[in-house]
Amino acid sequence: MTEIKNTKRYDLEKRTIDFAKAVRVFIKKIPKIIANFEDGKQVIRSSGSIGANYIEANEALSKKDFVMRIKICRKEAKETKYWLEIIDTNNDKVLENEKLKLLNEATELMMIMSAIMRKSM
Repeated sequence: MTEIKNTKRYDLEKRTIDFAKAVRVFIKKIPKIIANFEDGKQVIRSSGSIGANYIEANEALSKKDFVMRIKICRKEAKETKYWLEIIDTNNDKVLENEKLKLLNEATELMMIMSAIMRKSM
């Protein structure tokens, strides 16, 4: 009997970069109001920080350093969710749907980082 192996590999570095890019595309589409301008800057920073810290974690000098970087990734994913939640889409259904997808991805990234943390401690 042949063993079936899961050959699907997830590249978390690429996934975090794709997420940060998707956030930037979304921010370009939202209404140009003062609150969104400020919140947009914050969500751009935190979404990019997830991937940047994940890359740093992969280059960690010790297990303790690795775990700390992963904790930062998780924190940045939570922060990204916060900023996405308060961005005003002016009830535009297309933008709301896009925002929901980004919120789901931020949640998934947060859960992945949590799992990595648990397995690394």
